[in-house]
Amino acid sequence: MTALVIGGGPAGLMAAEALLDAGISVELAEAKPSLGRKLLMAGKSGLNLSKMQDREAFLSAYGPCRADLEPMLTAFGPDEVRAWAEDLGQSCFIGSSGRLYPEVMKASPLLRAWMARLADKGLIHHTRWRWTGWQGDALRFETPDGIELRTPEVTVLALGGASWARLGSDGAWASWLGADLPLAPFGPSNAGLVIQWSDHMAKHFGTPLKNICLSAGDLSQRGEVVISARGLEGGGLYPLTPALRDGHALHIDLFPDLTHAALTARLAKPRGKQSLSNHLRKALRLSPQVMALIMEVARPLPSEPDALAQLLKALPLPFDGLRPMDEAISTAGGVPFAEMTAGLMLNARQGVFCAGEMLDWEAPTGGYLLTACLATGLWAGQNAARFLNG
Repeated sequence: MTALVIGGGPAGLMAAEALLDAGISVELAEAKPSLGRKLLMAGKSGLNLSKMQDREAFLSAYGPCRADLEPMLTAFGPDEVRAWAEDLGQSCFIGSSGRLYPEVMKASPLLRAWMARLADKGLIHHTRWRWTGWQGDALRFETPDGIELRTPEVTVLALGGASWARLGSDGAWASWLGADLPLAPFGPSNAGLVIQWSDHMAKHFGTPLKNICLSAGDLSQRGEVVISARGLEGGGLYPLTPALRDGHALHIDLFPDLTHAALTARLAKPRGKQSLSNHLRKALRLSPQVMALIMEVARPLPSEPDALAQLLKALPLPFDGLRPMDEAISTAGGVPFAEMTAGLMLNARQGVFCAGEMLDWEAPTGGYLLTACLATGLWAGQNAARFLNG
């Protein structure tokens, strides 16, 4: 029995291993010159494998797509990710935020060990094989040696989303797969904001806003963001992308640990001959970048302590949209779960399974993205093997 996996990222490699473990011959095709390019890029800043937390908190991070992903994340969640990495010789540790990392922090040792294990199991893989759709019943590839056609008994598509095209996720597959089924439109996820700052903000580019709470629509997130020349970015912002993408306004609570009343009391102290801005800066011990942000978006400041406290607890931050999709860490949109069986096989194409970021789901950074890619890849591979075995 033969299987073809298209896509050499975490989801594709996990699907390939599941098929190999079931005794099925696997051929893997990757469009780029090497495998796992986005995984390696993620590892440059410390490879965040997963998030070690209680089951309910972990699953809730997946928002509206939780119900669809829950069986897969239950079968292969944070504990299984850790065991998988350690089976590949990568000892792990849990950071103060609960994030799981390999001790070496990099992705390259893990990927090398994984590829060696897959080779020992018999994986055949090709690079620079770009899938361009179907030619009759065959899958058509553009390769350095010309056109190649394949007619496997089962196929797993793990083609990625539509961000970071230079790493392989360009979403080009949607143009031909969309002829078979309705796809959810792509949109940026875990993306920075575009803000046209005035000149006086330039000296604060690269500085963080710490210990704040951001909110948009029904979503809120405590964390840290960075003021950049192009706007705002950072882990405290990224979980709000779904609401920001839908057009909700962004507000920042600069003092999430203080009640409105406590903040008002501090601001109500006599300021003497100080200007309101100096009084505000000294009374609340504001950092230069926070003071600059307040003056950037909220002048003239209200003089009444109560109104000023209200402003600082919900500072409105106008923006001009999200950064372009190719700059986003991940994307929303893709193949809807309604167009697949519970085993991730396309209803429209018998024997074709999908996995990874090409599915219509999104999650914040912090290990959730990689865990779901691994989990859906394993699920698709296991169900493809079951399909072949009758």
